[in-house]
Amino acid sequence: MKKNLVLVHGYLGGSSQWAKQVSLFSTYFNLITIDLPGFGLNYAMESPQTIRGYAEFVFNHLDKQGIEKFHLLGHSMGGMIVQEMAAIAPSKIEKLILYGTGPVGMLPNRFETIEESKRRISKDGPIATGCRIAATWFMQGDQAGQYHICARLAEKASHQAALAGLDAMASWSGEAYLTHIKLPTLVIWGDGDRTYQWPQPEQLWRNITAAKLGVVPGCAHAAHLEKPHLFNALVMDFLKP
Repeated sequence: MKKNLVLVHGYLGGSSQWAKQVSLFSTYFNLITIDLPGFGLNYAMESPQTIRGYAEFVFNHLDKQGIEKFHLLGHSMGGMIVQEMAAIAPSKIEKLILYGTGPVGMLPNRFETIEESKRRISKDGPIATGCRIAATWFMQGDQAGQYHICARLAEKASHQAALAGLDAMASWSGEAYLTHIKLPTLVIWGDGDRTYQWPQPEQLWRNITAAKLGVVPGCAHAAHLEKPHLFNALVMDFLKP
């Protein structure tokens, strides 16, 4: 029987961002790709304003499907969400993957401050701001071959969700819990990531007991799209028995 693998996207993301992973991962796992409230296919839903609220949404979604045990991967803000899930119910999680993320939401050295992103949403609107932010996720910016996947998702995010997600990140920290995470954990980071620069994944890697580290060279914040063959190989190597 296949084990469950749950993928949780980040800010301005959605389930369709995993287009380069679905075929491979579905071969080996029962794959569940989440759309958080206010994003992706759930863009019409009201978004919570806390990371805890997103974590509870994911748990409720899985409970409705009768899924009690699972591998769990979170990207970016989704990485914060899955850290929160590990704090709430670690017994449900078999292996944990923290991808392009860190232990604090008020990100030091982010390409721009969260307050600046909020100001730009109010000034330029969520669509223009979302597409501009998505461009920072690729080494080649909006000229990257897979940029359109993230841009289309960013355009779907509601105004309320665009602001609520930023507020949720700004008010969250998982630093105090890191040393309590005893789950087999893999930290994945693109070495050109402008959102979560090295001190963030390094803190995860050094403080989570026996955490493994996978660095994808020549990638920014969307390594799963920029170099999917390397990203997929790291995930499969970690998850396969």
